[in-house]
Amino acid sequence: MKKHILCIGDSNTHGYNADPNDSEDHGSRFTENERWTCLLQEALGREYFVTEEGLSGRTTVFPDPLHESMDALPVIYSLLKSHEPVDLLILMLGTNDTKERLGMNAACISLGMQRLVNKAKATDCWGDHGPNILILCPPPIGRAMSDAAMGNGCAEKAEQLAEYYEAQAALTGCRFFNAKDIELNQIDHMHFTRHGHAQLAAILTDLIPSLL
Repeated sequence: MKKHILCIGDSNTHGYNADPNDSEDHGSRFTENERWTCLLQEALGREYFVTEEGLSGRTTVFPDPLHESMDALPVIYSLLKSHEPVDLLILMLGTNDTKERLGMNAACISLGMQRLVNKAKATDCWGDHGPNILILCPPPIGRAMSDAAMGNGCAEKAEQLAEYYEAQAALTGCRFFNAKDIELNQIDHMHFTRHGHAQLAAILTDLIPSLL
């Protein structure tokens, strides 16, 4: 059986594109030739099976009062069981948790990630090995971030996430990678560019074989 890699994330895993001119079909979602998950599958080859589970607006565990079913906690069990056996779970969440309306600071967001990780570890989906989880800390939101609905203070909280996430990874026995250098677009300063997707795919292509 192929090695199953499940990628749970938000809009940067879904492939949201804020700049239509940056995509080959000029759409609001990067194509299968451009998204990091798809590029990762292509680079890793036939021995791996990469599953993309991205949802724009998704948080770790915090419900959004404006949109239902945005927190990953209620669905992570079903996602893991749907794609079992899971050889590697990649979690890249936290950006949406910084929204002002959710009222969470970076420390609370990291506790949300910890709770999500513990739920994943307790799920019987890991085949003949133990839980194997990679926490990807998303790049900090640019201070020129243009999404008014995100509210105030997002950039400051996003900048603090890596320190807290790295500590949580050590505490919960997860692997950790800080995606701080992945290129963000200059429109909303929050979403990957096409080049950013390729950057992350290349990094993970080199990293993943050592995790499995």
